[in-house]
Amino acid sequence: MAVKVKATLGTEKYYTEVIAGENRLITDEPVESGGGNKGFNPYEILATSLASCTAATLRMYVDRKGWDIPEINVEVELKNFPQTHTVQFTSVINFGDIEIEKDLALKIHKIAEACPVHKILTGTIEVITLLK
Repeated sequence: MAVKVKATLGTEKYYTEVIAGENRLITDEPVESGGGNKGFNPYEILATSLASCTAATLRMYVDRKGWDIPEINVEVELKNFPQTHTVQFTSVINFGDIEIEKDLALKIHKIAEACPVHKILTGTIEVITLLK
C-alpha cells in the first residue's frame, strides 16, 4: 500500500497546506514556536494517525461482532526523547459509559494493537529523502 501526500509551505511561517488525494488539511506550529497555531503540528498529526486508525480498526471489529458499543474513544500521548532517539506512544481506549468485561477487554486490546498504523510504528521504518 502506498500513500502520497504533498505539503506546501509558503512565506507564512510554518503554515503548511497538505494535500492527500482530494483531501486537504493545515499544519502549523504553536505561537511559542513561531507559528500561528492554525492547525495541528507535525507531532499531533503523527499521534492523530495512531488514534484514528485504532478507533477505526476497533469500530470495524465491534460492528462485525454486532456488539452494542456506540462510542469508541482513543487518546494518544506522544512523548519524544531526542537525546535517546526514542519516541513513546501511549494509547488509552475507553467506550464512554460502557464498562467492558475482562475477556472482551483482552480481545479489544489485541485488536487495537493490530491496527495498520500501530503495525507500521512498531515495525522497521526506513525514511528516504531525495532532492529534485
